[in-house]
Formats: sequence, C-alpha cells, structure tokens
Amino acid sequence: MKKFGIGQPAARFEDRRFLTGAGSYIDDENLPGQAVCVFLRSPYAHARIAGIELSGAQVADGVVGIFTGPDLRAAGIGDLPCMADAPNADGSPCYKPPRPALAIGRVRHVGEPVALIVAETRAQAQDAAEAILVDYEELPSVVETGAAMAEDAPRLWREAPDNRCFDWYAGDADATAAALDGAEHRVELELINNRLAPNSMEPRGTIASVEDGRMVLRVSCQGVHYIKRMLLNGVFDCAEEDIRVICKDVGGGFGAKIFCYPEYVAALHAARVLGRPVKWVAERGESFLSDSHGRDHVTRFEAGFDREFRFTGLRVSTIANLGSSLSPFAPFVATSAGVPMLSGCYRIPCALARVRGVFTNTAPVDAYRGAGRPEAIYAIERLMDAAARRLGVSPAELRRRNLIRAAEMPFRTVLGSHYDSGEFPQILERALEQSDWHGFEERRAQALNRNRLRGIGLASYIERCGGGAPEQARLIVAADGRIHLHIGTMSNGQGHETAFRQILCEYLEIEPERINVVQGDSDIIVRGGGTSGSRSVPVGGAAIAACAKQLIASASGKAADALEVSAADIRFEAGRFHVAGTDRGLGFAEVAAHAAPPDGGPAFDETYSFAPEQATYPNGVHVVEVEIDPETGELDLARYTVVDDFGQVINPNLLLGQIHGGIAQGLGQALLEDCHYDPQSGQLLTASYMDYAMPRADDCLDIDFSLRLVPCKTNPLGIKGAGEAGAIGAPPAIMNAVADALRDHGVDHVDMPATPQALWRAIRGRGN
Repeated sequence: MKKFGIGQPAARFEDRRFLTGAGSYIDDENLPGQAVCVFLRSPYAHARIAGIELSGAQVADGVVGIFTGPDLRAAGIGDLPCMADAPNADGSPCYKPPRPALAIGRVRHVGEPVALIVAETRAQAQDAAEAILVDYEELPSVVETGAAMAEDAPRLWREAPDNRCFDWYAGDADATAAALDGAEHRVELELINNRLAPNSMEPRGTIASVEDGRMVLRVSCQGVHYIKRMLLNGVFDCAEEDIRVICKDVGGGFGAKIFCYPEYVAALHAARVLGRPVKWVAERGESFLSDSHGRDHVTRFEAGFDREFRFTGLRVSTIANLGSSLSPFAPFVATSAGVPMLSGCYRIPCALARVRGVFTNTAPVDAYRGAGRPEAIYAIERLMDAAARRLGVSPAELRRRNLIRAAEMPFRTVLGSHYDSGEFPQILERALEQSDWHGFEERRAQALNRNRLRGIGLASYIERCGGGAPEQARLIVAADGRIHLHIGTMSNGQGHETAFRQILCEYLEIEPERINVVQGDSDIIVRGGGTSGSRSVPVGGAAIAACAKQLIASASGKAADALEVSAADIRFEAGRFHVAGTDRGLGFAEVAAHAAPPDGGPAFDETYSFAPEQATYPNGVHVVEVEIDPETGELDLARYTVVDDFGQVINPNLLLGQIHGGIAQGLGQALLEDCHYDPQSGQLLTASYMDYAMPRADDCLDIDFSLRLVPCKTNPLGIKGAGEAGAIGAPPAIMNAVADALRDHGVDHVDMPATPQALWRAIRGRGN
C-alpha cells in the first residue's frame, strides 16, 4: 500500500503554511503606491436618486478620486452580466435587468453601492463618504418572497410585470394532473426555505491595478477564469489579454465568491483613471448587505400515493426570491440546478415543477453551498415525513416502499437526473441500525420523564455535482524531477494541495514534497472552471490522473532512449522505469534529467483536459434526534448518525472535514440562521453577528459517521463528490426530528430556523 496515495488519511500539506501565519490572503497583500477605497451604500431599500453633491467630499483630506454610476457609464463601463437563463414556459427569455457597478438613477436594495471614494487611508475615505450628500426620493418596497407578486406590490422593474423574472416549468402537466386526480391518497405541504448569508471567514476584497498597460485584479475568489469571463462579458471593452486575475489563499467561499461583484468593476475603473492601485476589503456589515445571499424559496407540494403508499405523482410550485437584480447564476440555481433533484431518491412516475423567479428589494440571491439541491432535498424530505404521518405509516417504511433499488441502476428520474449507481435501501437500513432507530421510543419516554420532548427524524438525500465546465491539468517537470501542477480550480480551504498531490503520487509514486500545486492566476493557468458544485476533485482530479498517465507514457519513451531499448520493453513501477525482465532502470528524476533540454526548459510539459459528460450523485442518510424544553423552546441535538456514499475516497480525513463543515452549515440553517428584512422599511435587521446567529462549537455534537461506498460509473476515478452533502442532508433530518418531537402538541410543521422562540410559539399554538 502506498504511503501517500489515493485512499490514505494523509495530513494536509497546506496546514503548516496556514498555522505558521505564512498564508497570503487579500488583506495581507499591498502594492506600492496603493490607495484605499470605500463604498457609499444606499440606506434605502427603494429610492430615486434625485442628485448627488460631491463638492464637500472632493476637498476632504487625502481624497484622490470619487466615482459615481454616471461616471462609469460615461467611461463606457458596461453592466455586470447574468450568465444563466431560465426561459418562460412559452420559450421567451427571462428578464435580465441592467446591473451597473454603481447605481444610476435608482437604488433597489439597502447596501447597493452608490459611489466609490478613493483616499490615501481608509479613515480618510470614510470621512469623505460621510460628506457626500445624496438626495433620495424614497419609494415603496417589497422584501418578502411570497408578497412580491401581489397586485399592490411595488414594481422594481417596468419590464417585469408582477415583479416576475421568469415563469419556468419542467415535467408533464397532464400526466401529473391525472396521477394526482386518480391517487388513493393526496398530501399537501407548504414550506419556506429561509434566506442565508454566506459568511465566509475571510470577507470579500480586491486590489485593482494597471500593470504594463493591463488591468490586474487581485481578488479572493473561487476561480480566476470565472471572474475574468464576467469582466470581459460586456463590462470592459478590451481584449482578453488586457485583463489578468490573480488569487492566492482564500478563507472560505461557499459559492458567494464565484461571482464578479460591482466593487471589483468600480475598483478597476478607479485604478485605470487614477493610475495607481486601489484596495478594498469589506467590513463584516458590508458583507451582510452586499454578498449574494442563498436560498429564500416558498414551495408548495402536492403528492399522490396509491393504496400501497407508493408515489403516483408529484406537483411542485416554488416562488424563488432573486433579489433586486440578477447575480450571475441566479436563474440557473433556482431552476435547472435544483429542480432535477426534487424527486430525491424515489421512484416517482410523473412530476411537474413550476418555478417563478421574483424580484424584491433585497440583496441578490445566488449559489450558496449546494446551490439549489439543498432546497430541493429539504422540500422532498420534509414532504416524506409529513406524508408518513398523515398516511399513518413509519417515515422509514414510506421511504422503503419508494426508494430506487440498486438493481434499477442506471435510473433516469422523471425530472431528468440520470443516477449511475447507488444502494439507497441498503444505506437506509444501515443508518437505521447504527442510529438504533427501533429503540428510539424508549429514549423518548426517558426524555419525557425529564420534561423534555424528544424527536427523531431522517433524510435520504441525494445530490447532483461533479459536472459543469471542463478542467485542464498541466504537469511541468523540471530537470531535477520536481513537478509543477497547474490546475484551474481554486482552493477555499478544502485541502486541494493535499488531495491533488495524493492523486499524482498514486500514479507517479514520487515523494509528495516534490510536487508544487499552482492555482489562481489567469496568466499562468490557461483555463479552468473554478471551484463550485463539489467538482474540484471529481473533475480536476480526473484531469490530473489522466495527465499523469500521459506523462508516464512520454517519460517511458525517454527512459527507453536512455536505456537504449524499445519503449515497449519499459515498465514503470515504484517510481522507476525499468527494462522488463532485468534489473536495469532509471528513477523518475534520472529520466527527467536525461529529457531536459540544455537551455534549461522543462523535461516534460503535459496537458490534459477532462470534460465530464454526466454529473455524479453522492447520496446517503442522516438520522437525527433532538430534545426540546417545552417551557422555553430550547433545543439540543442529542444524537446524529450519517451513512454516506461518495464513491472513491481520496483522503478520509479531508472527507470527514467536509462532512462536519457541511453539517454545521446545515444545522445553522435549520436552527439558527435567517437573513431578515423589515417588511415596512426594507432594512436588513440581521446585518451583524449581534443579530445573525451562526453555529458555534457547542451547537454541534459528535457525529456517528460511516461510509457505504459504491464507485461512480461515470467518473474516471469513481468519485462522486462530497463538499455540499452535509449541508444538504442536515436541514431536513433536523426539521423532521423537530416535527416528530412536537407531534403530541398538534404541530405538523415548523419552518426554518427552529429557534427557541419559534418552537415556544409553536408549542403554544401561536405559529412561527
């Protein structure tokens, strides 16, 4: 067994750098002669800008430039693009409103940037911002998802009737209507998927500059090529080679750092005009106001079951809050990203899904850990428990009767997903056994003796990931045998430097210390799809593995030349190229030295691009037990069991870290987190950690975690992806446990987050 290869629980290589303070984040970087900028943001949810008076700010100490939306428009700066579509049922395109980097004529959410102030110091820029006088004419606003299409709701965009961006459908309307009409049992459920702030440890930030006549954006992001493509897509009228994007270490992204934001565009323009670097790093309050939020759906389910409690049909209607304008992938997240997963792990013969995307006077909404799949699985798994209760059957038994079986794989779902592999019933049974599901009633009785309400819930989740754009791996081998891996993904803390080394060591069998992983520079990395959708290892790793095999083939030819034999006689084993049937051979470094040209160039330079033809489908079961104090509504997580299928595992330690982190974010959504706007004023009431509750260590608990692995049949390495799974499985399992705990109080459903106040009110029949 290799000491450092696929499947080994190797320690993370990058941690030494981070723990000794040698990481390089955006706030650590400074360029000679740089200025600092701040943004003046709208204090109103909806208002006309009647005028802006800059004279007092322009003469303030240290100010070197002030820019507004009309300034950028006059300079030819275009609007930020939306890169995704969600066509209406009649085939017409969704409405994509203009999104200037700085507001022009009107503001549509609290925190929208209105002006950029550049000064020698941050304090000077802040003082100058306070001297700017903006004449706002306040307008009525709407912030609630369910109220956006009301007849009396204020209109955000003239071109979007009823504040509707799109009215999108998937599935078969006639077949679903007939199935529901003929069903023996019908179950309905309406639920809210609450809005979340991404809250990465490192806030967003950038340094914009002009170097050798080119715009250079240093930014904390999830993929430099994503950002560059957006900057070139109608924003700046320039050639591709005129923009360079650089990213070093990143302190968390969770989806929100995929996008190009208004601040990056405005800072680049300021740097071009002023001829000096301009730096901006968000304060935490700015992050709450301006980062793209996640989730915020209102969904209504109608499900039909036959006499044996098997699905006959499913109809789903969702209103998806998109915010005041479109973040780059918002239409995709609300529709094609999540809807194909609405059938979950179940055999559903027909379905219809309708999604209406609506504009509100709130920050834009886009991808957040899971991007559509957590919304879908939360909905179907809450439905399963609600249906089980109303049908008078165990939640486990209802799932048993409807789960897709291994013998049915590959399985194409009614909403278009193509499951290549999986053992859903077996994973369910193992999770029930490990969690002692059948012994729960005794624990419930014991809790009741302590005046605690104990509940148990489960979720059979599945998610779609590991697809999207191709990834290219490049292996440059120096004369001393050291390898430089160039890859277009971008680590946000997941451990890429370790996982990628392990894949290379599996094939090349060299010391991991002799591998250098290079990410995050659009000049050095030719192309890349970036880090999102749990795709870095399934897609990037597959490209690396194929490139390593290609390198071995090239090096075998050079080894044959050096050993004066035919290439067919060369065998590569244990890091050495040897002649079959003899003890003659050369080590990898020796072959590299032989192959290196005299001018100092690389010995080998191999490139391989992998484009996934299909997505991958990690899946599993979460079982949760909670205890609730009926006097206060306080909730404790009592037990947590997970059985997962991720296909091939590169590093068990990295995997466990991803699962723990995902569950922490999932329990945060279920129990604590909620971006809440005041319905009257449109103000964000949860714009700091004083008001927005994040999970802490004592909110989490030990997890009984195990694996039942079924290799993926559509990925060359058999990998299914794991980064988002915990955040997908946790919310429905927890909320199912909450509903079970409150069943004797007549409570059928509680919306997330299940805060003590919400639970206390539910127990007393006062709703959320």
